[in-house]
Amino acid sequence: MKERLRGVFAPITTPFEADGKVAYDALKSNMEKYAASPIHGYLALGSNGENKSLTNEEKEKVLKIIVDYKAPQQIVMAGCIFESTIETIDFAKRAEQMGADFITMLPPSYFKKQMTDAVLIKYFTDIADAVSIPCLVYNAPQFSGGITLSPALIKEVSKHPNIVGMKDSSTGNIDKYLMAAEESFAVMAGSANFFFNALLMGATGGVISLANAFPDITVALYKATYQLDIQKAIALNKKILRANKAVSGKGGVAAVKAAMDLAGFYGGDPRLPLLPMDKEDIEEMKKTLIKEGIL
Repeated sequence: MKERLRGVFAPITTPFEADGKVAYDALKSNMEKYAASPIHGYLALGSNGENKSLTNEEKEKVLKIIVDYKAPQQIVMAGCIFESTIETIDFAKRAEQMGADFITMLPPSYFKKQMTDAVLIKYFTDIADAVSIPCLVYNAPQFSGGITLSPALIKEVSKHPNIVGMKDSSTGNIDKYLMAAEESFAVMAGSANFFFNALLMGATGGVISLANAFPDITVALYKATYQLDIQKAIALNKKILRANKAVSGKGGVAAVKAAMDLAGFYGGDPRLPLLPMDKEDIEEMKKTLIKEGIL
């Protein structure tokens, strides 16, 4: 199972038309390009996919396109992000039926004060018990009301036979998770900012937003690191860090989508209430990407 989670995974964005409707044909076009790229798979319906801005019907249609248009060797992690156990299980079962390879679970956050380790361990394990496909835990305090999963929680859930790994998008915690988890448990970096360091510490790979626009260079960094071509990896990492600062570090989903437009994918605007990136900022981002030789 750990081998299946090695490599670079793109947290796929959801494209929208000018009127705010999901641009399903644009998603198909993007997927055809990704399927021909070297990336190892996808996270569907995550934060970059604007999960919370989609209806459940839209989520199912988006997930089906990603599953149907991926390359045979690529895998799909489906974001199942809801506030109740019953809703999460319901959608997880639908994702399983549609052909997703993994379920990704973010901690509920509306009742933040009640989200103790005991509550979250039960939440994650109840879902993992209810589905046949393997499950992943998603640690992203910026998208879960500031909830940061504890190493003790990761130690406990990593013992569950159907919770096989995690994506960590927090800052300064991935080494603790690597130390706490069972050896068979896959830990993946959720940011280009610490992707290289995480690989050196034992992470299996990363779910990297920069891969939405630039899959080749992110995979090149993974391969160089995995093959211990450290000087090449260091050089690539510096490029990626500077590019990432100009892209997702600058304007979140809107900037990722703007970078996709520059790279020949369909990015488009985010769904309201999110606003598109300013034209001046896009020009600055473009200059940085050209300077780094990425565009």
